[in-house]
Amino acid sequence: MPFALLPAIDLTAGRLGVYTPTGPVSIDAFGGDPIEAARVLLASGARWLHVVDMDLAFRGETTNLEVVRAIAALPDARVQASGGVRTRVEVDAFLGAGAARVVVSSAALADEDAVAEIISRARPGEVLFGIEVSQGRIRPRGTEAVDLDLMSALGWLGAAGAPGFLVTAVERVGLAAGPDVDLVRRVARSGVPTIAAGGIGSLADLAAVRTAGAIGAVVGRAALEGSLDLAEAVAWAAA
Repeated sequence: MPFALLPAIDLTAGRLGVYTPTGPVSIDAFGGDPIEAARVLLASGARWLHVVDMDLAFRGETTNLEVVRAIAALPDARVQASGGVRTRVEVDAFLGAGAARVVVSSAALADEDAVAEIISRARPGEVLFGIEVSQGRIRPRGTEAVDLDLMSALGWLGAAGAPGFLVTAVERVGLAAGPDVDLVRRVARSGVPTIAAGGIGSLADLAAVRTAGAIGAVVGRAALEGSLDLAEAVAWAAA
């Protein structure tokens, strides 16, 4: 099975941004233009783009839907939208903006009934569930304080029919520190298809998470800033 490679485009106030421990900040790569960044990533062979609305995650404001819509309208683009999505209404907003798939935030996991509703109403391939892990527990970044036992949450999500996970090693986001392979392996062993994120910046990192059981990976600054040759990585993932 081909390995899914998803370059990330993080949005804040309609511009390219990055996550920092104090919140999102804009960056100057591609002149700060997320549409231009998307064009370049697609030209390098990417077919999925992981587009994150950091303003929704950190401020509770959905201010980047039109940017998501513009990216989704680019030729050959498939958007996986993410960033603090907690409700079916927010899922529908991103789908309505052209996203092919939406990642439901770890913050939503505090309400098992709401999660069950999202799962029951989702069409095949429409949603994944974010598993943001810090110090071994589910502790999402953003506006809501949630602290959940990882293995317990994986258990009830699997039983509820969660169709997929995006597991993020929070402490490694934005750093060239390599992935948390043990974390990826633990989540993948749930039997639910798992995409890895956090610290992934080289072909060796991609190979490590693939060996650990991931079916794909999100790559962030390494793809935007060029330290990872995206065309080479796309070719590797397709092999």
